[in-house]
Amino acid sequence: MMGDVPALLPMLASPGTYVPPGEEWSHEVKWDGIRALATVGADAVGLVSRNGNAITPAWPEVARRPGLQAGTVVDGEIIALNERGVPDFRVLMDRMHVRRAATVARLAERAPATFMVFDLLRLAGQDLCGLPLEERRRMLADLDLAAAGWQVPQEYDDGAMLLQATRAQGLEGIVSKRRSSTYRPGERSPHWLKFAHRHRASYVVGGWRSQTGTSGRLAALLVGEPTADGLAYRGRVGSGIGPKQSRVLADLLAPLVRTESPFVDEVPRTDAEGTTWVEPVIVVDVDTHGLGHARLRQPSFQGVRSDVTPDDLAATGEG
Repeated sequence: MMGDVPALLPMLASPGTYVPPGEEWSHEVKWDGIRALATVGADAVGLVSRNGNAITPAWPEVARRPGLQAGTVVDGEIIALNERGVPDFRVLMDRMHVRRAATVARLAERAPATFMVFDLLRLAGQDLCGLPLEERRRMLADLDLAAAGWQVPQEYDDGAMLLQATRAQGLEGIVSKRRSSTYRPGERSPHWLKFAHRHRASYVVGGWRSQTGTSGRLAALLVGEPTADGLAYRGRVGSGIGPKQSRVLADLLAPLVRTESPFVDEVPRTDAEGTTWVEPVIVVDVDTHGLGHARLRQPSFQGVRSDVTPDDLAATGEG
């Protein structure tokens, strides 16, 4: 991150089974974006992803220096709105891997990003991670983040209401947080619970198929889900892979070719024929017509998740 402040990794939420009631919990919108920690340095702001990767050059409009003292660290989500005015990870996809300044500036003008700041970890070098969430949030609310264009999202007392409202509005879901919880960098906490409206999930790429009648243009991905027994085959995804996405995926998968299937179960012959197998290290997002099926139903490719690894999926049982 920044050289004068030790780097942190974000605290992660655990999948929840029901939205907890009661005054000891607060609830927030779950943003469909890119998780990031921002550190204010003496002259600049440094951004890192949930995996600790430096991502500052890709988001110049987020990395504007706010009127905060050096050594301040905040946690939040980089988001951008789609044509319906809803936060959408797909809008960020074209920018995630770009570092050339002129290209970044053009993309930022076309699809500007916003930083939704929901936690304060350090203030002028003082470690706040041991304080209760409600105190950190109170201190965060007292800061003036307008100079950087950062926003502090609202908290809600009624989680069930918020879950219903976010589903109706097409948002990703909610996160419920225990007000007394401390911040545990890099850990997945039972005191933060996430509830996603699962019309989308993350899967691991195990192979690709070319378009019929072409000389090898990537047209479909074979994807799987990490299980205790290994990578289980979940289906073939072709919808959503246009010429541009095809080229990007082909370049990404070219160095990963292997001779045998990485799936632990048998891939149907109709899917396996003509497949180029790859090492199972790339994670992609897929929209489906419902979840909980052995095979994806009407799947549509949504993008590559460079901020998520197969180990992340195995640890949580979801994307």
